[in-house]
Amino acid sequence: MDKTRGNQWQTLLRLQGAQTLNKGGEDGAKDEKKHQTPLPLKLKVNWKDWVVDPAEQFYYVWLHIMIFPIVYNLVIIILRTCFATIALSYLPMWLTLDYLSDFMYMLDMLITVHTGYLDQGILIRDLAQLKKRYLSSKGFLRDVASLLPTDFLYFVFGIQIPLVRINRFLRLPRLNEALDRMETITSYPNTFRLSKLMIYIFVLTHWNACLYFALSSYMGFGRDEWVYPNITGDFATMRRQYFHSFWFTTKILTTVGDIPMPDTEEEFLFMIANLLIAVLVFASVVGNVGNVVTNLRDRDNIFFPNHELVKAYLRSHHVSKELRQRIDNWYQHLHINKKIIRENEILQQLPVYLRTEIAVSVHLPTLSKVTIFQNCDKSLLEELVLKLTPQVFSPGEYVCRKGDVGHEMYIIKEGKLAVVADDGVTEFAVLSEGNFFGEISILNIKGNKSGNRRTANIKSIGYSDLFSLSKEDLTDVLSEFPAAKRHLEEKGRQILTKMGMLEESGQGEEREEETVENKVKRLEDTLEVLQTKLARLIVELESSNRKMQARVDQLQWELAAPESQAPEDGANDEVAQGRGEGVGGEPGWEREEAEGEEEEGLDAQIEAQGQAEGDNDVTKEGDGESTKSTKEDLEVMKEDQFGLNYPYDHKKKTGDDTPRKGDGAEIEPENAKEEESGERGCEDGKED
Repeated sequence: MDKTRGNQWQTLLRLQGAQTLNKGGEDGAKDEKKHQTPLPLKLKVNWKDWVVDPAEQFYYVWLHIMIFPIVYNLVIIILRTCFATIALSYLPMWLTLDYLSDFMYMLDMLITVHTGYLDQGILIRDLAQLKKRYLSSKGFLRDVASLLPTDFLYFVFGIQIPLVRINRFLRLPRLNEALDRMETITSYPNTFRLSKLMIYIFVLTHWNACLYFALSSYMGFGRDEWVYPNITGDFATMRRQYFHSFWFTTKILTTVGDIPMPDTEEEFLFMIANLLIAVLVFASVVGNVGNVVTNLRDRDNIFFPNHELVKAYLRSHHVSKELRQRIDNWYQHLHINKKIIRENEILQQLPVYLRTEIAVSVHLPTLSKVTIFQNCDKSLLEELVLKLTPQVFSPGEYVCRKGDVGHEMYIIKEGKLAVVADDGVTEFAVLSEGNFFGEISILNIKGNKSGNRRTANIKSIGYSDLFSLSKEDLTDVLSEFPAAKRHLEEKGRQILTKMGMLEESGQGEEREEETVENKVKRLEDTLEVLQTKLARLIVELESSNRKMQARVDQLQWELAAPESQAPEDGANDEVAQGRGEGVGGEPGWEREEAEGEEEEGLDAQIEAQGQAEGDNDVTKEGDGESTKSTKEDLEVMKEDQFGLNYPYDHKKKTGDDTPRKGDGAEIEPENAKEEESGERGCEDGKED
């Protein structure tokens, strides 16, 4: 029976495989028919709308290509002008290269027209705008001038004078752009800077050699020791002419000495110019080499800790020789093996998203090997990968000891570590690349018998490269991922359960910690209560300020009114005195004293009423509710409080029953007592 069933399964598998092959064959035939159909027209490039992105590889490659025609014109034109033998011996080749370089110049103009540019961070691809921008730029005039057909001057000066093509030097800015772009992209910028400097020096020496030979030809070969010797024998060959001139000018520019003294004014001028150029060349060489050395030193200081400072510290504190030797070996290991432990300082100038991508590409595979981080959200791992700190441990150095409080977990990147007994000799296990330990100690898992303490001694066998993840960093990241936090704690409980290190009986009694959301909500409620209290205090302060200001205004008015009415009061006193003495009434001073006492009593009554109204305007503390009084209520209260004194005093002194503006008497009294006191004041005024 078993054999029969096995044969049946084999037959079914063969039939299924045959059907799959048949379908694959049909699909393959269909694909062949599709490939045999002509390509659609969409694949054709529309050259009219073609635009070059300056950040693409094509533009970078084209700048490399343009270096050759520019350098060719820069070197060969002066060579053919000064060395007539070289110019005439290879004339067909020179003419071919000349017009090939002109053709490349024209192609460069075409590509420049179709090169986009950034406007507010957006690449402009509108061909009309690109043409308008290029045609209105100085670069267009320079490019046109470099392609002017000056070769027609050959018919005037002769074919042996290629100096008529000197306008081709106008493309030098394109060469500078290409070199700058190469320096930015290359992985060895210091080496490239030195190479570029040597090329500049070679071109400068080449031009000096050509000018020296031309000056010797103008003054006469062999005239003195300074000029080029007679063109006879070995000195008649083209190679000897060029190399001798190059060697002579090299001695001048390097100020080596052993140079014949010049005799004529032309020779003196040539020597003076070359000596000045030599000073500039020497300064350029020294400056560039110094910059390269400085950059290399700064790079080492960023990549590796400063060993000299540590040495000085150890010497000043008389540290033991054995410990100093261990520290020296650790530094030596870092430098020899290029171990970088200061990644954050190196990448701090990059934006966050680029730092994240670099860290993910370098460290994410290592972090993914940790058991508790497997199957976690990728965004969580990307956040954690930025928190990893590289560390290097020396041979025999303990990474952690049994009983220590665990503040971080470790992931082994390279090297081997041993789990040893308390004696430090007996090995229980060996951890290698990709292993990890200490992950449970950084999770606050309730019921952990070890209490987040190390349960083993782990030391490095050789030099070991580890990544550490601190407990604080993990807590900060998990605060944004509550689901991942619960997932990691559950995995940690499972691991502790397998190890027998979890107290399950106490889990039900322990209270769940307050979540971050509840803490934030409580803080927001507290902040709202404080804002309410602050608003109430501000309203009370404004009310007090308004009351004080109104009182000051009243006092100023009372002080100013008697001065303006002093003559009238004197006349009224005389009339009142005459009436009192003639009619038999009471003395004037007694009546004034009674009126003053009545006025003081009325002022005290109004002030008490205003304070009562002000107290009713503010809610009680502790209820957490905002006050109901507003600025309008405070203004009404102020007017009700101080509006009674002004009409009373005014009526008393002037006898007028109508309130006036500016006296604070526009508001009528609210209660009957104030009206009665006002009427009584009016009657007293009439009697006066």
